[in-house]
Amino acid sequence: MLKRISMSLVALAGTLASVQAQETTVKVGTARAISTGATLIAIERGYFKEFGIKIELEPINSSADVMPLLAQNHYQVVEGGISAGYFNALQKNLPITLAADRTSSPLGHNIMLRPDLKDQIKTIKDLKGKIIGSNGAGSVSTYETGKVLETVGLTIADVEIKILPFTQMGLALKNKALDATLLIPPFTYQTRDQGLGVMFIDPDDYVRPAPTALAVNLINTDWAKNNPQLVKNYYVAYLRGVRDYCNAYHGGSTRKEIIDLLVKSGTERRPEMLNVYTWQSRSADGRINVASLLDMQEWYRKNKFTTADFPGERLVDTTYIDYAVQKLGPFVRENKDSKLPGCR
Repeated sequence: MLKRISMSLVALAGTLASVQAQETTVKVGTARAISTGATLIAIERGYFKEFGIKIELEPINSSADVMPLLAQNHYQVVEGGISAGYFNALQKNLPITLAADRTSSPLGHNIMLRPDLKDQIKTIKDLKGKIIGSNGAGSVSTYETGKVLETVGLTIADVEIKILPFTQMGLALKNKALDATLLIPPFTYQTRDQGLGVMFIDPDDYVRPAPTALAVNLINTDWAKNNPQLVKNYYVAYLRGVRDYCNAYHGGSTRKEIIDLLVKSGTERRPEMLNVYTWQSRSADGRINVASLLDMQEWYRKNKFTTADFPGERLVDTTYIDYAVQKLGPFVRENKDSKLPGCR
């Protein structure tokens, strides 16, 4: 009897070892933001593990910085803003495409001012000639800033764009290296709470068409072509995390868990503040607003960041998110009383 039990345990151990050996690693580059909570909870709850997928998360400053690494399959997935680099990559026929939404308006972004300039800069027009921070020359932050300036007849040529990581922008305001900067949560609130900057302009009030398709999931298409079921499974797991995030956004049962994960990851050190901040919205079905993408492409082209002119169907591959939505069915919001826009 003991011998049979011993043999069974050995067989079980062999099975577990075999499962672990078959685990597939997917390397994901992610620009740190509150919306990262969707991926974090999908990892923590084992959604990826159910499909034998092991996620390796690596922080990046901007998707624009790592487009070559994605094309080379150093990353299989990148979570970040839609930069001009994406359209340029398509022109070069690099193996890259957009697969899913990561962040779409309302965004909680803000063009913030140095505190000592708040009485001098009263309107958007007063930004003319000022030094404004962005996390990338051809990044979506620069697009947002440019769209805001254009509402009063200015362009990005009327200001000086200075490139810095979001993590350094508060200090740059303090040192007067910047006059203003576009920041995203949680950096907007951290900068405000530390007295390094004051809120000035919410781009959501000015950028059209809406919702703005600000940040996305980009994938390496060679990897996807060689591993179609793996990528489909990846997005089933990912979309489960997105829906947990959306329920947390609306004050549902997953909120504390995601807050704890964001604190653990270093995205925000003060858990109490994550109940004060506006969270970034997103599509609960992972859908990207193609009209917004086309406007970005046109803006980047007009401002000479790209010469690309692709139709909408060339910009997004919905194969994987369509599969995930079919598998998971409609999103069910736990808090039916939530009036918050977005994440629906």
